This record gives sequence, C-alpha cells and structure tokens, in this order.
Amino acid sequence: MAITRLKRKALRNKLTSKLRIQKLGLESATPVIKNVDVKAIQDEFKAAKAKAPKATAAVEEPAKETKVAAKKAAPKAEKPAKKAAPKKETKKED
Repeated sequence: MAITRLKRKALRNKLTSKLRIQKLGLESATPVIKNVDVKAIQDEFKAAKAKAPKATAAVEEPAKETKVAAKKAAPKAEKPAKKAAPKKETKKED
C-alpha cells in the first residue's frame, strides 16, 4: 500500500510551531541594562540652560536686516538650461 502525505497540513503544523516558539522568545526577552549616570545627564542639561542666551527682540532685528541686505546685494547667477537627452525609440514586436 502506498502512503499519502498531506503536505499542506504538514507545512501548517510546522508554521504554527515556529510562530509559537518565536512568540515565546519575544515574550521572555529581557532588555539590555546599561549603566547610565543620571546625575551627569542632569548636569549637562543645567549647563546647557545656563549657556543659552535669552533672546530679545532688539538682538534679533539687526540679524534679520543683515540677511535681507545680503540677499539684495548679491544678484543670483543664472543657471544654464539643461539640454534634454534625446529619447530612444523602441520597437515592440507583436
């Protein structure tokens, strides 16, 4: 007598087993614990706040004027127009 195999059912069984093992691995995984110096990070933020100058309206206005004046003084250079590459015609065979 010949033996017949249900190939699709075997693939499904293997897939469900593989997914179950993968799911268990993801659930039981633990993240890597790094030694982080929280105190040093807090000090960095405090130092950054102390160094940052307080912005005032009088300080910002001259900066904007110089940018505008620089844009008006320097004319834009004209870019040469790009030539379009000739298109190759392809013949389709029926």
